[in-house]
Amino acid sequence: MVNLDKLKKLKCGKIESNVNLLKYNTYRVSAVASYMAFPENEKDLIKLIGYLKENNVKYKILGGGANLIFENDYDGVLIKLDYFDKLVIDDTKIKVGAGYNLIKLALKVSKLGLTGMEFASGIPGTVGGAIFNNAGAYKSDMGYIVESITVLTPNLEIKKMYNKELNFHYRTSFLKENEGYICLSANIILKHGKKDEILSVIEDRKQRRLMAQPLEYPSAGSVFRNPEGNFAGKLIEDIGYKGKNIGGAKVSEKHANFIINEKNATGKEIVKLIEEIKSQVKKEYNIDLILEQEIVK
Repeated sequence: MVNLDKLKKLKCGKIESNVNLLKYNTYRVSAVASYMAFPENEKDLIKLIGYLKENNVKYKILGGGANLIFENDYDGVLIKLDYFDKLVIDDTKIKVGAGYNLIKLALKVSKLGLTGMEFASGIPGTVGGAIFNNAGAYKSDMGYIVESITVLTPNLEIKKMYNKELNFHYRTSFLKENEGYICLSANIILKHGKKDEILSVIEDRKQRRLMAQPLEYPSAGSVFRNPEGNFAGKLIEDIGYKGKNIGGAKVSEKHANFIINEKNATGKEIVKLIEEIKSQVKKEYNIDLILEQEIVK
């Protein structure tokens, strides 16, 4: 394993060691990363990843931590693209860095009377993470608005990829299916709309979320994808798991497709609860629930 001095000598942005990830994941699970790096630009990122690859050091790009479960401490380098946050709005064309906060962007463009991102106004995380997971809600997702992205390839080359190449499907994308590609920035196309109507839709959906989702507790949103023609929440409720807990991890009584951190849950407790649910749904209905979240090893 590399040490802090070696990483700092690279001069590729701020490096921190033994970082508690409590504030870096929306489950608010306590785990420790050996190192966290904050490259300031593409040159820094290429230099850092090149070094990590050469030395066989485990690394991962960490967005807003909104879809992740840290089962254990992370023995490697987590890379945060917080400095990749430039935003340029040119009429209906948006160029935005991968590290930009998704909710912040959705609210900003909506207040300008641009429509198309209303669905994202309640989805935590970064633009890059949202594209990676093809985040969506209300029958829309990133695939509908992303024209193209700039990526860093596994060969450490920068290239542009267009919507058709990105293979956006329900909660997945080319990036998710092809390890090593990193979103650096995105070009998003929206439409002109009526500001009051856009903001009214956002407020209405916010109220609906407050009523239907356990937003008062740490979670990572929907745990499982909805099977075709069915709802994961209903299946979980039907097997009697609503309110079921393992340690501090609990299936929400408000929405069964949410696992909440009710009382200092560990990543292991959340994963164990997920595995139990998958097993029971398979046993009762012969349906393989697909995990929407990512378990970080």
